[in-house]
Amino acid sequence: MAESGTDLGSVLLRAWQGQLDLLQLFNAAAGFDAQGLFPLSAVLYQTWLQRNHSDRQQYVYFNLGSALLNAGDLEPAQTAYQKAAELDAGFIQPRFNLGIVQERLGRIADALEMWRWVTVNVNPEDPEQREMLISALNNIGRVQDAAKQYGEAHDCLTRSLQLKPDQPDVLHHWVFIRARQCAWPVYSAIPGVSLEAMRANTSALAMLSQSDDPQAQLEAARNYVRKKLAPLPPPLTDGSRYAHDKIRVAYCSSDFCLHPVAMLTVELFELHDREHFEVYGFCWTREDASPIRQRIAKAFDHFIRIDTLDDEAAARLIREHEIDILIDLHGQTLGARANMLAWRPAPVQITYLGLPATTGLPSIDYVIADRFLIPEVCAPFYSEKPLYMPDIYQVSDRKRLCLPPPSRESCGLPVDAFVFCSFNNNYKFTPAVFEVWMRILQQVPHGVLWLLSDNPWAEANLRREALAHGINPARLIFAPRVAPEAYLARYMAADLFLDTFPFNAGTTANDALWAGLPVLTCPGRTFASRMAGALLTAAGVPELICADFPAYERKAIELANDPATCRRLHEHLLQQREHGPLFDSPRFVRHLEQHFRRLIHHEN
Repeated sequence: MAESGTDLGSVLLRAWQGQLDLLQLFNAAAGFDAQGLFPLSAVLYQTWLQRNHSDRQQYVYFNLGSALLNAGDLEPAQTAYQKAAELDAGFIQPRFNLGIVQERLGRIADALEMWRWVTVNVNPEDPEQREMLISALNNIGRVQDAAKQYGEAHDCLTRSLQLKPDQPDVLHHWVFIRARQCAWPVYSAIPGVSLEAMRANTSALAMLSQSDDPQAQLEAARNYVRKKLAPLPPPLTDGSRYAHDKIRVAYCSSDFCLHPVAMLTVELFELHDREHFEVYGFCWTREDASPIRQRIAKAFDHFIRIDTLDDEAAARLIREHEIDILIDLHGQTLGARANMLAWRPAPVQITYLGLPATTGLPSIDYVIADRFLIPEVCAPFYSEKPLYMPDIYQVSDRKRLCLPPPSRESCGLPVDAFVFCSFNNNYKFTPAVFEVWMRILQQVPHGVLWLLSDNPWAEANLRREALAHGINPARLIFAPRVAPEAYLARYMAADLFLDTFPFNAGTTANDALWAGLPVLTCPGRTFASRMAGALLTAAGVPELICADFPAYERKAIELANDPATCRRLHEHLLQQREHGPLFDSPRFVRHLEQHFRRLIHHEN
């Protein structure tokens, strides 16, 4: 094995002199690779290629590409893989790896082209090629899922699971993609994959729209912790409190940008009492240049980027700032850094808003809630202890911008229709709720259902489902995504918001109520299924909280035929916006700070 600069000099000299055969070349480079000395391997391969020739040179170029890729030298790695592919048209591995390099270079279309080539040209009966085929399919599925190209993503992951059913990570992505497409039933048969395996590998986030069983959600969260998180490291704090003049509160997130969590919390950061609190923001957010991101950055006393730090380094930095209370705004959602939290950089760690469920994370002590959201009888299904707010768990931004009400014509809505709307994400829709909506439309012939146009696959599937229920698909009207101020104004063109179950509207319900639009909901037993009910309780309209689907259906039909009651509810909600507890953000912040003082000073 090559172990020193002298060894490198010797082997390079032999390569230069043409005295190193392929086996010796590969063995020498493998020795450098085993030590992580990939640049030395690359130099060796480059020297050999300059001074030697073989009818198997494609393998040398391939190994050179791998050494360069491992060294992070992407452009030369791409060139090496391309040369290997040119020398051997049937050599599959360099094309697969070329896709990896091109993805890292941001050339997504080129990466997809390479992986698609692999899926067409491999022999699935060859065990080695079969694994490459599965990896290529999974890469296409992952990239297309992120790009919201759910059709190809679904097809690729389905084919991957057919080839190799035992792939938990692939399975949980496949389940969520089906939910986003409203491809029902979400748990659909794949040879070799049981329905039990599908449920067991459903992510904590996807489980919110698939189950109202709090035990199932707790198990999904714990599965994530068991399978995905590193073993708990030694904690950086022992739980002892600091003796600061001001309590140091830190919020951490990758969503300090144009994101629902940011749109709810921005005024919370601004309103903290600076006489008694010092407020930090630890951020690994993309720079989207949005006005809300600029507001957030200004709202913190200290705004610190940690995107270039690994989880341990980020945790140690937080510890160095002696943060008293750390609030994570992610849970198990995209961008979460659960392994950072596992280091225990603060003596008190809280989850808020990001995941409307238990996180299952042993590093999280508390969840901010209210007694409607998490009744005490449901608290045992949470790994966190609830911090009960007296009015409402959800903070609001009173400074949100809203355009003037649009005309119905400009929204593509019939002028004289009763407009039911549900601007929830499509993955919150379920066959059971959609069936109730279709029965409502059957009994309200002048009604239309206004939905968010999230992706064409969901739209096509929902129109097909409507037709199957005897409803003209034209009565489903899809609204494209627009800027927040235009989106908020849309609610003023609707008559009644129909909530989803078991994953309620959260930020969406807040927006609807802010605009004075009544929200009809049916609560269940989980956090996600009780969010809208919590908001309606704080807004003083418990009559819009229905005990079950039949009551929900009856109430929707009743309101559609009672414009006077709808107007009364609208006026009541506008009054609540100005004078009720639901949108009283200063009141919310005072109560939250009382909790913080109690936690730091060990008060009861």
